[in-house]
Parts: sequence; C-alpha cells; structure tokens
Amino acid sequence: MYDVIVLGTGGVGSAAMLACAKRGAKVLGLDRFPAGHDRGSSHGESRVIRRSYFEHADYVPLLNLAYGLWDELEQRCGEQFLHRTGVVYFGPQDGVILRGVLKSAENHQLVVERLNAHESMGRFPGYVVPPKAGVLFEADAGYLDVEKCICAQIQEATTMGAEHRHGETVMRWSADENSVVVETDGNRYRAARLVITAGCWAAGLLQELNVPLRIVRKHLHWHASDKDTYRESHGGPCFFYEANGGHFYGFPDAGRSGVKVAEHSGGTEITDPLSDLREEEADDTQRIEQFLKQYLPGVSMNRTRHEVCFYTMTPDEHFVVDHHPEHKTVCFAAGLSGHGFKFTSSLGQILTELALDERSSVDVDFLRLNRPGLC
Repeated sequence: MYDVIVLGTGGVGSAAMLACAKRGAKVLGLDRFPAGHDRGSSHGESRVIRRSYFEHADYVPLLNLAYGLWDELEQRCGEQFLHRTGVVYFGPQDGVILRGVLKSAENHQLVVERLNAHESMGRFPGYVVPPKAGVLFEADAGYLDVEKCICAQIQEATTMGAEHRHGETVMRWSADENSVVVETDGNRYRAARLVITAGCWAAGLLQELNVPLRIVRKHLHWHASDKDTYRESHGGPCFFYEANGGHFYGFPDAGRSGVKVAEHSGGTEITDPLSDLREEEADDTQRIEQFLKQYLPGVSMNRTRHEVCFYTMTPDEHFVVDHHPEHKTVCFAAGLSGHGFKFTSSLGQILTELALDERSSVDVDFLRLNRPGLC
C-alpha cells in the first residue's frame, strides 16, 4: 500500500511526486504516457514564467514559491531549467494585460519598468510598439524548459524512492474515509491518499463534480530569423502583446528552432485529446503570420516547426485546486486554462500539503471548487 498515488505525471503530477518523496512518503505516479510526452499540455520546449501576473494578483505568492522550488531543482540537478530573459508587455494602457501587471506589481511590490515607445525600441529593436500602446518590462521573468523540468522532477522523485509507472490507463478510482483504490487496464493499486493531476483528462476522472471543463486545441509556431535582436544570446526577451483582438506571446530564439510564437486567446474546442488529428488550422496560421509582419518584422515567414498542445479551460479561466468535497482522501488540480506550467512546482507542493496535512501553507482559497461563478 502506498501513502500517495498521483494520477497524471505531467507538469503538476511530476512536481507532486517530487514533493511527496521529499516528505518521505511512499508515492506512486501513474501515467498513460512516458515522462516529457507531447500528448497533453506540457511540451514544446518552453513556457513563460513571470511574477507580474496580469491574470490575478493572488497568484503572486504561488509564483514566489514556484521560483524558489525551480531554483532548488536546478541546484539538485546541476542543470539550468529557468532562463531569466525578462518579459516585455505591449498593449493598451487600459487593457487587460497592462492593468493586470501593474495591479500585481503594486499589490506585491514587484519591480516592473514603464517604458515609452522610444525607450522600448532602443532596448528591444525589432519589437514594434503598437500605436498608443504602453510598454512594461519585468527583468526577473523568462521561460522554463518544460520537458526537462518534468523529466528532472520524476528522476529526482524516483531517486528518493518514488515509483513511476507509465503505459497504464486509469479506468476508475474509488475512495472511503481511510483509503483509495485505483484500477488501471492492467493493475489495481491502494493508497492512503490520491492526488489527481490529469490535465486534459481530468474531466473524466472528476466527472461527478460537474466542473464545466473545456479542452481547446492550441498551436505553437517556430519561425526563422537572422536578426540578433531576436536571439536569447543577444538579450532577446520573452514577449506578450495585447493586439489584433487577441493576446499573443512568444520566446526569443534559443538556438534551436527559431523564434517561438503563439496566440493565447481563442482556440478550437475538441472532445478527445487522444484522437485529435493535431493538424494545422489555416486561420491560426494566418493570424500568427499577420502578427509577426506587424510587430516582429525581422522574423521570417519561414516556419521551421509546428506543434499542438491543449488547454483545459474553466469558465473563469482560473485553476481549480481543492479537496474532493465527498472524499477528503482525494485532492486535485484541474483546469489550468493555458497558464499553469510556471506554477507546477508550487502546485505539486500545495497538493502534497493538502494530501498529507489537509491544508496548504499557501493561500489557494481563491482557487477553491465552490468559488462563485465556477459551476
């Protein structure tokens, strides 16, 4: 019998495995796919990390915890996972992004610079400032190497005694006041506690909660450029634009596939991520190319790589992190809504505390299941 079983060992699940193992718990991680796979939400080289959180200022304490845990993982492994390139924000002064960034900065005393268009073009040539837009810059932001993070967390957890099994599909789970049972297509496991971190498969494992989770297909694009201004090695930053009726973001060329760019807004709703064809969508490609022509004109239309990932969306686009209301032996994180990877280290610790201590040391009440407007 295990102390904890973790269902799903992507970003959050791998972090939960590691956090449980650090506590000395006997932990089993289960996944249909091997570590660092490309079938869910956490792949494609990189994800942005930033403290100046425009989505909601209450996320900042979770980010402070996450930064410390990513730094700790680097020290444990002797490898870099967090690249502090900085992030530059462009958008209307009264838009969602700039207002949210400034609110987080004010509430949590974050260092965020205001730049005018001339200053921005001087520091970040090649990144065009939209007409009448404001510009903000956070130097401590950057990106995480996603697959490397996941594999490192699982490796560290197993080194500490955790068990990781992939190639098994979870069919069902059940719980009583003392324990949980998980049945896969090949085995049956028992534990004192269960942590569900199943990403875009969470709805099926939490269906009795009736959380209206939607899965949307999202495209990641890499484009070539011969301009040094877009290279990480020459100070190229991560970037966010509120422009063209959407939110676009991207990463400097890290010497692999070129400049990476995607649209955070929008997306095509799907029903089954396992069977999705993951094909290019002409409308998305057109919007990305138009964005690049307008705002990163030194980036070529020569696309070098394309991938698909999935967002699991809640109605209010905030995470759900809580105990199961009927089974206190079960806790979960779901509906990360396309902005969760940066938090995975801290969410893993929070879920471990919910499982082993029944409460979290960090306030996640704003992410509870029964918050207004979720269901």
